[in-house]
Amino acid sequence: MIHPAVRDLFLDLVKHPAFQDALRRLAAPAGGPVSLSGLTTTAKALYTVLIWRHTGRPVVVMADGNKQAEALAETVGTFFSLLGGEERNGPQLLPALDVLPLQNLSPHAEILEQRAIGLWRLATERVPITIVPVPAALLRIAPGEYYRQLALRLRAGDELPLEDVLAHLESIGYERREPVEMVGEYSVRGGILDVFSPEAPRPVRVDLFGDLVESIRRFDVESQRSVLKIEECTLLPLTEFQKSRSLLAELAELAGRPGTGPEPFPGWELLEGMLRPRNSSVLALLQNSILIWDERDQVHAAAERFWKRLEQIERSPAYVPEKLYFRWEEFESQAARVSQLELKEIDIAWDSGPESHNSLHIATRPAMKFHGNMQMATAEARNLVDAGQRVAFFGSTTGEVERVADILNEYGLPYQLGLEQGDATPAYLAERAYMAGAVASVYLIKGLVRHGAAFPDAGLDAGLVVFGSEDLFDASEMVARAPSSKPALAAFSADLVDLKPGDYVVHNEHGIAQYLGLREIAQGEAKGDYMLLEYAGGARLYVPLARMDLVERFRGAGEAKPALDRMGGATWTRTKTRVKAKMRDMADELLKLYAARKMAEGFSFSPDSNWQREFEDAFEFSETRDQLTAIKEIKRDMESPQPMDRLLCGDVGFG
Repeated sequence: MIHPAVRDLFLDLVKHPAFQDALRRLAAPAGGPVSLSGLTTTAKALYTVLIWRHTGRPVVVMADGNKQAEALAETVGTFFSLLGGEERNGPQLLPALDVLPLQNLSPHAEILEQRAIGLWRLATERVPITIVPVPAALLRIAPGEYYRQLALRLRAGDELPLEDVLAHLESIGYERREPVEMVGEYSVRGGILDVFSPEAPRPVRVDLFGDLVESIRRFDVESQRSVLKIEECTLLPLTEFQKSRSLLAELAELAGRPGTGPEPFPGWELLEGMLRPRNSSVLALLQNSILIWDERDQVHAAAERFWKRLEQIERSPAYVPEKLYFRWEEFESQAARVSQLELKEIDIAWDSGPESHNSLHIATRPAMKFHGNMQMATAEARNLVDAGQRVAFFGSTTGEVERVADILNEYGLPYQLGLEQGDATPAYLAERAYMAGAVASVYLIKGLVRHGAAFPDAGLDAGLVVFGSEDLFDASEMVARAPSSKPALAAFSADLVDLKPGDYVVHNEHGIAQYLGLREIAQGEAKGDYMLLEYAGGARLYVPLARMDLVERFRGAGEAKPALDRMGGATWTRTKTRVKAKMRDMADELLKLYAARKMAEGFSFSPDSNWQREFEDAFEFSETRDQLTAIKEIKRDMESPQPMDRLLCGDVGFG
């Protein structure tokens, strides 16, 4: 739990006269756009959360691209966890699609899932702050009723025809698998429906008596046993593009794919707007919202660049960009209907223009960087405290917080730990906390703030300086950062490093092709590298390097050349079906083998002790998601009475 003193530390920033003036103007019915300058990226994230907290209105933040949107979303999430109070629904990032129309590629599955859930949250008004890159904001979307009906709510005692439920799950991206092990899978066994929705860490098991829902239970993926009975659940969509056989047939005809039939084909999602007109925007999903521009001029320039790319695609009956995306002027007219606030780092037009009376200023600056020199860091903190300022150090992990706490204790610098002392506080960290009460003006907080900011002109009795984790210690490029919500869009396969023209590859959607090399294609001012693949009949496919996760080297037996598949044909589909059947046979053999192994007994190691946990938390680097998973699974196997059957493979990398 966050210590109240830490919450008050940041809430005091609301007292700045310029911020109070901005709040008053946002509350005015026709006050016009308000500009707040002088803010670093970290300060923008903090004041965004403060605006939401003190207005109680949903906030949409517009960024110029994915990189800035992700940086804002990360820091906004940290400050929201400190200041959000009892609010259960946190901020979200609504990403842009990673492909353009007519590229013969579907958007990445993780992006589709993140967007579908994000739009559902917006339509149900379950999100306080949404960060949106400009390409995502310009994409035309459906009204809120459409996204609300995508989610399926099941309650014990309801009557639902099983056939209708299964048809709906298929239409929103779920696939039938036996058994259910991953998000997006479902299975049916008699009157039992298993579904793994992304809204919870465990799937649900629905017992049906005819069409009556008798019970709903959470179950464990590994043991497949029920663990918790619940009264209701919500099955969230995995895609915002709801498919049907009739829609797919019409889209195939529109795209000139007569042989495809009512089956999904790569890129169909971006053509849906040609048949089902979409005229709503993200802003239309919210009531009484506030639109925050993160550097409006940069957002406008990014929108113009994006439209140049769209206009380079040849128009056809299957592609009219105005039907799929808003022009900048159209989006501006929609934005004019809501309260607007522009956050700037630098204002180059002070007291000029008709809107100068709406320009406000809060002075902030980036925090000082120490590059691992903690003696200098503690000396600077001491000087700031002596000057009447308050200091906040952020550590991204518990181990990093403990590391900084040891250093502050070593140099005799009093501090307050940004956690309430309780059962949830690790004992070794609580013992190191020098609780100086109101005397200490240095705060040590756990949170993902990479770069800090100084608020010298906060309008307070004492200013505030925030130091981020990368202000204290340099971030090594050789060490992976902590896992985030960002999807892996460019999963790189090591066996593609030595790929040569003439080699054979396999595309996930189209099958076996011949690799002809890399081609550079210009799209307006931007240039991109593409893999050129050739299929039977001379058909060619350009795959952007950002989607290399769809391609892998062909691995066949012997030296014989494989037969090329026909792009969009049925040969590759039949091949995958045949391979799946053989894999099921192999799985049956493995099940018998592992059943025999389960009968054997081994040595059970004791669980982790406090010393073990302290040793692990002192590790100064952030483990990757795969490393954390491997550690957890190996410990679980060692503590089990069954013999461990596991091989851990690692790559030390370079250096």
